[in-house]
Amino acid sequence: MPGDKMASSLIQTIARQARTTFKLLPLAETGRFQDNLQQLNSLLEKIQVDDLNLGPRRNQGPRHGPPVTYMHICETEYFSMGVFLLQGGACIPLHDHPGMHGLLKVLYGSVAVKCFDKEETEPGAGPAAGVQFNPPLLQCQQATLRRSLQSSTKVLDQASGPCILTPLHNNMHQIDALDGPAAFLDILAPPYDPEAGRDCHYFKVLQTVSEGPGKASPAPSPVQEAVWLLEVPQPSDFWCGGEPYPGPKVVPDREAGQME
Repeated sequence: MPGDKMASSLIQTIARQARTTFKLLPLAETGRFQDNLQQLNSLLEKIQVDDLNLGPRRNQGPRHGPPVTYMHICETEYFSMGVFLLQGGACIPLHDHPGMHGLLKVLYGSVAVKCFDKEETEPGAGPAAGVQFNPPLLQCQQATLRRSLQSSTKVLDQASGPCILTPLHNNMHQIDALDGPAAFLDILAPPYDPEAGRDCHYFKVLQTVSEGPGKASPAPSPVQEAVWLLEVPQPSDFWCGGEPYPGPKVVPDREAGQME
């Protein structure tokens, strides 16, 4: 029966668990939220392309469609869920998720995820007092500077666990498809909403004068590396198309016993 199929699908179970988890926001530090987040993480570890009626794709090349497409699965006031499909060599530029939590689980292929943590600005601190950039910034660009901490660069594939972001940790990232096409399941909570202050912003990493060409690289430090990011318009070589989601129907607001 159709209802039984929806009730038993893993992606439906994930959607219900995401709703249960993110209904608890903004109480992200509570044990109840963390327990539910761990349950959601464990479910995502099990998801495979077959669960979504997907399969690895051939690379179409830059002249055949957008470099990235998105399959929308569902969205509620608490979270959104969908699949991003990247052509080989495609890049989702460095961007943020203001005040949002998220989980990313690779379905096929492999991606490099370069993550940055947001850094709390000390009261009264100037945007970049005493810092010189190479090339120098215009005065009008100073207001769009953001000091951040480089968290990690991870290579993930379908055998990897989910990559988790929070409003401060791993909140900004760049995603590059390696060695061919790739796809990942993406959950964001709450969803992007410009009217609520959750718009997507793009950034580039700036080089300071001390990091200029010919300068020796500093010795590795156990402390996270501080970097400066400049907000930029959406890069002209990046755009995201859309296509229908072919997998099992998902109704996150229904419990298993309510399926018809």
